[in-house]
Amino acid sequence: MKNHVAEGSQRKAAIVAGLGLLLMTVLAIFANFVVVEGLVVPGDATATVSNIVDNELLFRAGICCFMLVAALDVVVAWALYAFVKQVNKGLSLLMAWFRLVYAALLGVAVANLLGALVLLGGASYLTAFETGQLHAQVALYANVFSLTWDIGYVFFGLHLLLLGYLVFRLDYSGYIPKILGVLISIASLGYLIDSFGKFLVPNYDANIGMFTFFGELLLMLWLLWGGVRGFGRKLEEQS
Repeated sequence: MKNHVAEGSQRKAAIVAGLGLLLMTVLAIFANFVVVEGLVVPGDATATVSNIVDNELLFRAGICCFMLVAALDVVVAWALYAFVKQVNKGLSLLMAWFRLVYAALLGVAVANLLGALVLLGGASYLTAFETGQLHAQVALYANVFSLTWDIGYVFFGLHLLLLGYLVFRLDYSGYIPKILGVLISIASLGYLIDSFGKFLVPNYDANIGMFTFFGELLLMLWLLWGGVRGFGRKLEEQS
């Protein structure tokens, strides 16, 4: 009976984590690739300011999406902990904390985007800045946003590294392939290499994470499929 209840709880945790990851993916793609990369022009502060001013509502929507992503990261951290804690509670807790630190750093990063909006808000005290200085400050805030997020990715990479190990050790009698844990760990290396590469190498422009993220995608799909169908069938077989 205890095993039956425990697996039912883990099934719910898998569904929550899978849905959270799916929603985060949609929000993050919009906020980063549509809003930030669409409006911020590297090396051109004037163009960046012009884009933000002309698309202020879009920029604010991107900030809101980033904040929702940070909030969902907290939910996903809890759900993943509940899902893998049977393997090792200590490591599972550390895994969750790494993701929580990442979420906090994402929130700090987004504060820089809000700072850029404040600079463009037209407050009277901003007249102390010349136009060129004001534009440079906005560009600086955009750069600090990216750098802070890169720091967060170090903790996110460590989170994935531990998650990959825990998934590899998780035993659901064949319902979760061990290769998934390996792929998640490989995804973690992509984040770690890219983040430290930006800190160590001037003008680092590689994007290894673009080729190693498949483990994250497969984890999301497996959590949704396994939570809705796989665990359900297993529970039916045991009842």
